[in-house]
Amino acid sequence: MPGSLLATEPGGGIRITVQCEQSWGAQEVEDVCRALGRQVRTGECFAKQILRPSLPRLTISGTPLDSPSCHPFWKLPSAMPRLALPGLMALLGLKALLGLGAGAPLCLSQQLSMPGDYVLGGLFPLGSAEDARLGDRTWPNTTECRFSSLGLLWALAMKMAVEEINNGSALLPGLRLGYDLFDTCSEPVVAMKPSLVFLAKAGSRSIAAYCDYTKYQPRVLAVIGPHSSEVALVTGKFFSFFLMPQVSYGASIDRLSNRETFPSFFRTVPSDRVQAVAMVELLQEFHWNWVAAVGSDDEYGRQGLSLFSSLATARGICIAHEGLVPLPHANSLRLGSVQGLLQQVNQSSVQVVVVFSSAHSAHMLFSYSIHCKLSPKVWVASEAWLISDLVMKLPGMNQVGTVLGFLHQGAPMPDFPSYVQTRLALAADPAFCASLDAEQAGLEDHVVGPRCPQCDHITLENVSAALLHHRTFAAYAAVYGVAQALHNALLCNASGCPQREPVQPWQLLENMYNLSFHTRGLTLRFDSSGNIGVNYDLKLWVWKDLTPSLHTVGTFDGRLQLQHSQMSWHTQGNEEPVSQCSRQCREGQVRRVKGFHSCCYDCVDCKAGSYQRNPDEPLCIQCDQDQWSPDRSTQCFPRRHRFLAWGEPAVLVLLVVLGLALGLVLVALGLFVWHWDSPLVRASGGPRACFGLVCLGLVCFSVLLFPGRPSPTICLAQQLLLHLPLTGCLSTLFLQAAEIFVRSELPPGWADWLQSLLWGPWAWLAVLLAMLVETALCTWYLVAFPPEMVTDWQMLPTEALVHCRVRSWVSFGLVHAVNATLAFLCFLGTFLVQSRPGRYNGARSLTFAMLAYFVTWVSFVPLFANVHVVFQPAVQMGATLLCALGILATFHLPKCYLLLWRPDLNTPEFFLSGGLGDTRGLGGSGGGEETQGKNK
Repeated sequence: MPGSLLATEPGGGIRITVQCEQSWGAQEVEDVCRALGRQVRTGECFAKQILRPSLPRLTISGTPLDSPSCHPFWKLPSAMPRLALPGLMALLGLKALLGLGAGAPLCLSQQLSMPGDYVLGGLFPLGSAEDARLGDRTWPNTTECRFSSLGLLWALAMKMAVEEINNGSALLPGLRLGYDLFDTCSEPVVAMKPSLVFLAKAGSRSIAAYCDYTKYQPRVLAVIGPHSSEVALVTGKFFSFFLMPQVSYGASIDRLSNRETFPSFFRTVPSDRVQAVAMVELLQEFHWNWVAAVGSDDEYGRQGLSLFSSLATARGICIAHEGLVPLPHANSLRLGSVQGLLQQVNQSSVQVVVVFSSAHSAHMLFSYSIHCKLSPKVWVASEAWLISDLVMKLPGMNQVGTVLGFLHQGAPMPDFPSYVQTRLALAADPAFCASLDAEQAGLEDHVVGPRCPQCDHITLENVSAALLHHRTFAAYAAVYGVAQALHNALLCNASGCPQREPVQPWQLLENMYNLSFHTRGLTLRFDSSGNIGVNYDLKLWVWKDLTPSLHTVGTFDGRLQLQHSQMSWHTQGNEEPVSQCSRQCREGQVRRVKGFHSCCYDCVDCKAGSYQRNPDEPLCIQCDQDQWSPDRSTQCFPRRHRFLAWGEPAVLVLLVVLGLALGLVLVALGLFVWHWDSPLVRASGGPRACFGLVCLGLVCFSVLLFPGRPSPTICLAQQLLLHLPLTGCLSTLFLQAAEIFVRSELPPGWADWLQSLLWGPWAWLAVLLAMLVETALCTWYLVAFPPEMVTDWQMLPTEALVHCRVRSWVSFGLVHAVNATLAFLCFLGTFLVQSRPGRYNGARSLTFAMLAYFVTWVSFVPLFANVHVVFQPAVQMGATLLCALGILATFHLPKCYLLLWRPDLNTPEFFLSGGLGDTRGLGGSGGGEETQGKNK
């Protein structure tokens, strides 16, 4: 007869039975019991003979069990009795046990409910309703769904958390949490019935209608779940009316963060907004700005796709193609749109596709993709399908390209697989199942129906794959969040929880807002929107054989951090894929958009004076007026003020010429003063000649106002100090020319009278009159059209030109009019004079002096008008100095030559005429100047 070995926890209701194939004696069973007892932390181990019919012969992997060995060896969680045996034996034992149960149902569905002081409701997708054809229902009857291993694991994670809390004393000492878990089939119509059960009055199965539900005590204190966003949108509003806390472990749609609509909704997973931001960061990191976006045709996919599209567009990422993948039970017309979308993607340059979809819609999308032989792409996956076996095990998935996606982080749960094995093993134990029948006689299955009938017909293979990469921490943490809020509401401490009236859901809700709680070494906190802030891992599918493994290649904690060395691409040579409509513009280029998408553009160089502020700028930005930039620049530079500086080569040359001119003026003036009484000096005008030389020296000095940084005062003084001395000089030359003309061309009677006017005080009156006229013109010019100092920011490409601007060229020309008139009259008065034999020809020197004046200033006009503004002051300096040197060289220097090297000609006969002219010439201006036949 077979033997049975049991390990029990006193008061815990946990009993484990190990059956053997062959009858053992009492001593043998006791020895095994003692051997196992050393590994049991709590409870008692005892041996017992159980009379049962002979068990069938079992096989493991086709090998008969001939030796008397025990089937189930497993480990229990730390909070429960623990049989620490080798993992391989545990797996083989469990497989054998489930193989035994293949012909008889398990009692797993009976483990989905447990009474307690406070009961938590649970909504889990234990099944899938994709084959239930809910749209064809005509009766509101029970819906049967196909088994879902992930939903069962989430339910078992909640069950594990409740048992840990009950067995511990940190949160609710002296109290026991219960649970009531139901299947939602991921459909709102299925989830409504258990939701109504949760809100039924405690101890009954009916919901009473009240005006005030403040004192209403429903059957459950809070609800864990559901996982689906679409279901959560319905249940969230329903539970929010009663202010019953609801903590989802998977509903990530951003709409649920709205506190106005869902005041009692919380979740232990991040909002889809965080995931969408992470996706956009990923695209930007790899410069993928030309992508396709696909979503499932449900609330999760539509809102996720809309959220991603808005965030991507705001970051300059273009959605080349966008569409929805219909649900599996959609009609053929909508299914045909998937093929059209895939063909568009395949024909375009898009290399990256973002898929915000449920697992079933993703399965359909990739089925069509493989069937249509879509070229390999980079697929950015949403969390809903990234770890789905339905998609991972699709034949041909290893040919679709590179799959990347974000998974929220959670604490590791290494003991969860062994816990699952334990619960499945217990479900196969008839003795354990019989005890559940006795303890849970009032499950009200006739009201709520079987909780998970499909859970009683599973094998190890149904859950083993899901256990490889299970994501159950969120469901586990949700229970601890509710337990912490209840701990706070009951004011519990290490010694226990004080006696008080039962906490109602709305009172628990008050303690959930901004709640911080601890579990598995992590500190979690619900923010004001009911979300928790956890980071994401970036996962990459790496194919080994026909099943991908998930490799972590980055993290996102508000900022994306990538491990580029760990990346693996589907491209040849493992090159990073490029998904851009247009190439990246170089620095200093902006995009000229063509078509409807901002990512399709031509690159245009920024011209000088503008720059590219940032790579995404659509237009070149003009530099400020005090800045400059070259072509294709990314920044502006400050302009340097430019003016005719003292150290420039042109100025230095002109200063040398100025020195020469001043030196000649001083030499001539010195010689004239030294030979003051000589006939030559008296014939040249005597004091008037010296006055003219002084004025000529002042003309030369005026050029010193043109170099250097201009100022308003300098701009006003430049023309005044140039033209007044020049008028004084020309007026003396005019009197000299007038004397020559009168003496040579007029009759003697007229000549004597006019010469009397041109000599003595009247001559000085003429000089003064000329200077007064010039002063009046300069004053009018400076008052009516004053030159102004301006800073021209546009004239030079890299510098700011500071110069004196002439406001009126007409008035500028009138200022020159007096001097030009004097020079013209002087030229006329001497050009036609006939020379006399034996006399000095003074008319000729005056003629050449006036020619020098006219040649200089007539050349000045076109040169000044066409030269660059920067060099206009230098042109004016040069013209002034050339004019002065021309007068010196043609009129004064020949006389200096005669004074120094031909003193023999310095006689009255050579320079002074006879008669009245002689006597007056001695004391006045010196009369006619005639030359001898030698033309000396």
